[in-house]
Amino acid sequence: MSNDVDKEIIEEFQIESRNLIDQLMNTLENCEGDFSQVLRLESYGQTVDRIMGGARSVSGQIAGGSQLIQQLGDYAAVCKAVGYKASQISGNLEFYNICVAFLLDSTAVLSELVDGISGRPEAELKDFISATFIERLKWVSNQFGEGVRASVDINKGLDQKMSQEQIDSLIQKLGLG
Repeated sequence: MSNDVDKEIIEEFQIESRNLIDQLMNTLENCEGDFSQVLRLESYGQTVDRIMGGARSVSGQIAGGSQLIQQLGDYAAVCKAVGYKASQISGNLEFYNICVAFLLDSTAVLSELVDGISGRPEAELKDFISATFIERLKWVSNQFGEGVRASVDINKGLDQKMSQEQIDSLIQKLGLG
């Protein structure tokens, strides 16, 4: 019985995540090449946060958990941080375009991860990500200053930043560093 329940939970997560990924891709396509849309990247961060939370919730609900679902949640956290940080770019069109392109690629990988959680229970995140992608992630992540927040600033004035060290820690936790 538990396997049927687990399968249903995973399928529901996949359906919701695919809808959210469609929204993410739409946001990024609207941002692509249009620096006036830079603030929409915060919306990207908020949307990918829902996938992150869903993955963490699902991982705790299914029997035995799932390493790939846990990693998917952590991967989404990195996407969220880059999205929020990129929403604060000012006066650097080239870096903005690099970030949008990187997020487009990241979201495509996220989509593959969502699809992969049901068909490949033994899969790991590194099965979906190339070494080139990891180098790009590190490079983009290192371009942001320490003063750039990595989450929505709902408590103006309170520290809501994700440090470079925390991003690097997530990358290590994912086995990508």
